[in-house]
Amino acid sequence: MYHLLVNMPQQSTQFDFGDSRKPSESFALHEKIIEDRGSKYSVSYGQVTGKEDIKVFLKTLKSKKKYAKATHNSWAARITHEGAVHETKNDDGETGAGMVILRIMQKENITDCIICVTRWFGGIKLMGDRFKHIQDATKYAIDTDL
Repeated sequence: MYHLLVNMPQQSTQFDFGDSRKPSESFALHEKIIEDRGSKYSVSYGQVTGKEDIKVFLKTLKSKKKYAKATHNSWAARITHEGAVHETKNDDGETGAGMVILRIMQKENITDCIICVTRWFGGIKLMGDRFKHIQDATKYAIDTDL
């Protein structure tokens, strides 16, 4: 008899104890904070309390033509609801980028927030350095404004 093992994603509930850091603005943008071998990075963030807020945030970002045409708009969001913290992310083709942003948000206890790191590819692959730039851009938004 064969047993099929299914890799189930582990679910964990994080609790909101009311001591997290939250943005006060619905949309903020820091442009061209990092440049490396032709690639350019910007970071944006905003307050979100649900799926619709995330959609509005991304629509606002992409209403700027250069952001709509960016190579990647990778993001993560953490939202509190009834005492629990819910998380979501999107790599937008930059494999692993959403998780990098999310892990920093978890470590810094940021909630009711979306952080989006935008990259315009400069023609040279950055390999592992791209993750450092995503980390640095995320930390820039948090350290500067949150």
